[in-house]
Amino acid sequence: MNLLLDPNVWVSFFALSALEIVLGIDNVIFLSIVTDKLPPDQARRARQLGLALALVFRILMLLTIFWVIGLTQPLFSILGMDISLRDLILLAGGMFLIVKATQEVHAEIEGEDGEDEKSSATSVAFRAVIAQIVVIDAIFSIDSIVTAVGMADHVEVMIAAVILAIGIMYVAAEPVAGFIERHPTTKMLALTFLMLVGVALVADGLHFHIPRAYIYFAMAFAAATEFFNIMAIRRKRLRRETLINKK
Repeated sequence: MNLLLDPNVWVSFFALSALEIVLGIDNVIFLSIVTDKLPPDQARRARQLGLALALVFRILMLLTIFWVIGLTQPLFSILGMDISLRDLILLAGGMFLIVKATQEVHAEIEGEDGEDEKSSATSVAFRAVIAQIVVIDAIFSIDSIVTAVGMADHVEVMIAAVILAIGIMYVAAEPVAGFIERHPTTKMLALTFLMLVGVALVADGLHFHIPRAYIYFAMAFAAATEFFNIMAIRRKRLRRETLINKK
């Protein structure tokens, strides 16, 4: 009850919730990309399961917060640089994102005909997609919790903020996935975003921090430009259909 009446707790709750939502953008976009080739029903189920796992991972890490903080303790040194378990996880996760995004970009550029694409969609293993989601959820969860630690003094507040953030991500997951599916050009932007996040994770693992605000601003600018392009194309299409109907 004392926590609910403390204004400092509410400030930390909303600040931490906002941070978790921003950091969760990576997760939502990855879920949209990795489930893209699954049949619609399986894709929806995979996204729901992915977000449920993300919630479980984050709560478990908050309940073992001292273990998570211990991940930053140096294990060994290379060229005068202390390397911790968190650094190794970030390096592995960053490289995984770069490789995954590069493979998807290659598939988009090479292109596939309708039958091949349909065959590919039905052959994608649901379990393989879930395995990728589990890996990336664990990596994003560690990055999220370690980044957020220190913003709140009470684990209860952290858990509440995480639940709120995951709830908002759950609501946003389907519209984001649907938008990317309806507008294939935005998929390339999403893949570029994942590649940039991968580079940022690798840089963090090497103790070279790239502020996420730079990446988010660049991608927001690119997304706004793509939005105006989509609107312009839609207006041209409507104008063309109007002229055809008049004839």
